[in-house]
Amino acid sequence: MSKEILKLKPQQLWKHFYDLTQIPRPTGQMKEVTKFVIDFGKSLGLEVKQDKTGNIVITKPATKGMEKAPVVILQSHLDMVPQKNSNVKHDFTKDPIETQIEGNRVKAKSTTLGADNGIGVAAMMAVLEDTTLKHGKIEALFTVDEEVGMVGASGLKKGFLSGNVLLNLDTEEIGELCVGCAGGADVNADWEFKDAEVPAGDVAYKISLTGLRGGHSGTEIHMGRANANKLMFYFLKEAVSNYEVRLSAIDGGSLRNAIPREAVAIVTLPEEDEKDFLKLVKEYEKIFKEEYKAVEANLSFKAAKTELPKTLIPEEIQDSVINAVIGCQNGVISMLTDFEGIVETSTNLASVKSEAGRISAKMLARSSSETRKDEICSSLESVFALAGAKVSIENGYPGWQPNAQSDTLNMMAKLYKDMYNEEAHVVVVHAGLECGIILGSTPGLDIVSFGPTILNAHSPDEFVEIDTVSKFYDYLVKTLENIK
Repeated sequence: MSKEILKLKPQQLWKHFYDLTQIPRPTGQMKEVTKFVIDFGKSLGLEVKQDKTGNIVITKPATKGMEKAPVVILQSHLDMVPQKNSNVKHDFTKDPIETQIEGNRVKAKSTTLGADNGIGVAAMMAVLEDTTLKHGKIEALFTVDEEVGMVGASGLKKGFLSGNVLLNLDTEEIGELCVGCAGGADVNADWEFKDAEVPAGDVAYKISLTGLRGGHSGTEIHMGRANANKLMFYFLKEAVSNYEVRLSAIDGGSLRNAIPREAVAIVTLPEEDEKDFLKLVKEYEKIFKEEYKAVEANLSFKAAKTELPKTLIPEEIQDSVINAVIGCQNGVISMLTDFEGIVETSTNLASVKSEAGRISAKMLARSSSETRKDEICSSLESVFALAGAKVSIENGYPGWQPNAQSDTLNMMAKLYKDMYNEEAHVVVVHAGLECGIILGSTPGLDIVSFGPTILNAHSPDEFVEIDTVSKFYDYLVKTLENIK
């Protein structure tokens, strides 16, 4: 079924996207995909260079008559978020993505698709190989490891790029021209402990919260979707308080920038409390389904008897973790006043996981305001530090401040109206884009971000709307022709 996308138009773009789906490229595994891009550039006879971080620039000379046009940087990131449903056997380190067409959508079979940002990468490759286009000099910048703190963009050095205009191809709604984005930082909390013994007479249960929609913790944080970690710990707090439940293991969420979709806990409890405990599980499933009936149609909360674990998390650590997770701010914190409907500040309680002698919680804080980003990071640090955790704040990256006077923006807005007889929407997004970081290494850039419609990024429900891809690519080609 995967090769069906090769019949879609524009065929050059979809061919390159298909090739990308065959290369495992989760964040942190960039060797194979960077070699693929380097070999592609060299096969075209173009200048190719790679920096120490792994970022690649392929330079295409200006076409005849466009030699005096500003140098345009086209930019997309090579990595993808590896998310799958728990019942699917897929190894993102070696298995290709299996795509399928459903009506006007291209999606993957129970995994993330990688349209974020693979469609942007494929569009850049199509531009580089098409000798019929009109454009000034192009620097095609392929960054690495964007999804874990924008590592590639952060590693860019001054002088690596010479462009005047940056077109970032990582926005996910056709007709939107993005001129600003939020910055972010990771907040990590860790508890270390010595394992405790399982009380005599206890039985063990595996509690599973599954079927949540998850999604992108930037672009979809305002949609009211459930956070698996928050729901699991709401339940655990009552179960611990009323039924002598003890926590042995917890595995909730995965990636820092994905709203957690699943959480699993292993607990023990006195055998005489089994009946009441199972009744509580059913009650909470009913509560969760009622609270989220409008957005989480597939929510499931179940308990199944399991083998008794060898050890437990010490009671004082267990209680501290529960209180910290319950007290952790999650979701939208504030909205922008100048751009209606756009989130200013948010947090995502991305993961809570235990292993031998340790529990870790990871959060991603975002804000368009550097001071408010610092405030929310400080607030999270205080909550977890009061609960006895060792807290670190890492991978901070700046936001991208809007420039309403941008010449490129004004030209692109007019061009969109001329091409499609409709107004483009100028927006600031809450997701993190690499634009602000690239601006730091290449000052003075005039920047606009745009792309096709991609929904449910960072989740197995990710899809790209087929008709918007051709529209996006045609618009990109015309934009390059009109930057003079």
